[in-house]
Amino acid sequence: AFGVIADIQFADAEDGYDFGGCRRRYYRHSLRLLREAVRTWAGESPPIDFVLQLGDSIDGQNARRGEAESALQQVLEVLGQLSVPVHHAWGNHELYNFSRARLVQSGLYSRPAGGSAGPADRECHAYHCSPGPRLRLVVLDAYDASILGTDRGSPRYQESLRVLREKNPNDDLNSPEGLKEPHFVAFNGGFSQAQLDWFNEVLKFSDENQEKVIVMAHVPLHPSASNGVCLAWNYEAALSVIHVHRCVVCVLAGHLHDGAYCLDWHGVHHLTLEGVIETPPDSNAFGTIYVYEDKMVLKGRGRIPDRVMHF
Repeated sequence: AFGVIADIQFADAEDGYDFGGCRRRYYRHSLRLLREAVRTWAGESPPIDFVLQLGDSIDGQNARRGEAESALQQVLEVLGQLSVPVHHAWGNHELYNFSRARLVQSGLYSRPAGGSAGPADRECHAYHCSPGPRLRLVVLDAYDASILGTDRGSPRYQESLRVLREKNPNDDLNSPEGLKEPHFVAFNGGFSQAQLDWFNEVLKFSDENQEKVIVMAHVPLHPSASNGVCLAWNYEAALSVIHVHRCVVCVLAGHLHDGAYCLDWHGVHHLTLEGVIETPPDSNAFGTIYVYEDKMVLKGRGRIPDRVMHF
């Protein structure tokens, strides 16, 4: 069993609204909802084995307020009350607050020590581990190709900007207006070829060892588990890797605060979790997933519905 939560986006600030000005965001209350989730997970029976934090743990406004470090510390202190590992995805809001180089030195860097768990690039926050017999978790870095959190003179930034500009001619690179492919916006990102090649090798190993694989990333990988905008730039490439293997049973993501779900033609469940940040203080948005031989059962809290996902 393991816990799942997405888009906490904590800031010690009064309630506000999304970029469109119509959806309320409960910045300060999100930490209280996280505490409630941690208390629930700590009391689970049977006990949970780990937690997946699906990205955007703190809000981007912390950078402007000079409170990025303190906000992150408060979130990590709450998660640190758990006696089990927490696996972190990096989202766009982490990268509004910190450079990739800084994130490597932070408590959000959950990639294991040593070179065998992830790609050669240590700033790529992708890795895999085996939390149980014949079960593998793969954490993907959906901003490995991105203009966020990267030095403007770096090859990573220049190549990412080229890809983005090729698809998005808007003055505001966060605007999908008029785009044929509206997911090519700056608040999304993508996967380098090096990460995709590494991902393919991990899944090949899991096929050969008859493992079930759970994949997590901040940004959804399937259009039907998205709103068409909140989607990884090269999601097709990631899906192509998944679909040439038999082992992946579920892809977990955040980013889209409404949440979404689909079962794709290959039999892979794509579950996008509702975000804590837009959850009223009298509700919540987290869950516990129980893994069996032939299915995963999500027990949702608050806005997150229960779900059974058969393999």
